[in-house]
Amino acid sequence: MPESPLIHLRDITKIYQMGDMEVRALDGVSLNIQRGEYVAIMGPSGSGKSTMMNVIGCLDTPTSGEYELNGKIVSSMSDDELAQIRNEEIGFVFQTFNLLARTTSLHNVELPLIYAGVHPHERKKKALQALDNVGLAPRADHMPNQLSGGQRQRVAVARALVNDPSILLADEPTGALDTRTSIEIMALFEDLYQKGNTIILVTHEEDIARHAHRIVKLLDGKIKHDELNTPISMAEHMAHLQL
Repeated sequence: MPESPLIHLRDITKIYQMGDMEVRALDGVSLNIQRGEYVAIMGPSGSGKSTMMNVIGCLDTPTSGEYELNGKIVSSMSDDELAQIRNEEIGFVFQTFNLLARTTSLHNVELPLIYAGVHPHERKKKALQALDNVGLAPRADHMPNQLSGGQRQRVAVARALVNDPSILLADEPTGALDTRTSIEIMALFEDLYQKGNTIILVTHEEDIARHAHRIVKLLDGKIKHDELNTPISMAEHMAHLQL
């Protein structure tokens, strides 16, 4: 039997009430994502991609439809149950890094483990390993203001992965970075994908989406395109930078 999808969205609708007007942010979206895929969800502002990210990330619940994540029906869960799913199943990476300013890289990475009740000794060991996995173990004692933008995003990626989540969910992860640093972060994502991580990248930038191995395009709350993609290589990107 084929493996059941890691993410199964069936006829997902999300309606927001704006005064007297109803806005259908998602309009009957159905989508399967398998374990180990690297998918970009893209579309212009207002297309529904942020709402879709919030639903997939269990930050919001659909108005109707069913969402199954890793064998669990999450579309009908309570807020407390959703919080637990977020901590166990999903690692978030945001455009603005969302690091605590007055604490070290190591402690920032430890935060999900604190919420999960992991013993301090084991916590430190796992956090150091996560930092090592993104090439930042030597910066474990540095504060965010002592790091470059790219290094801060690497800390955020280490924090997202420290709990061994089912999904790495990245929302415009290069939005605050220059072009060269963006390419470095996308190279890191490709490396994580090659190691077996499931990555969902939400972006409005075609260049960033082209790093993924599958591109899903939204428009007016509906999926308009869903196709496999041959990712642009790092060599091609670096050559483009030299122009």
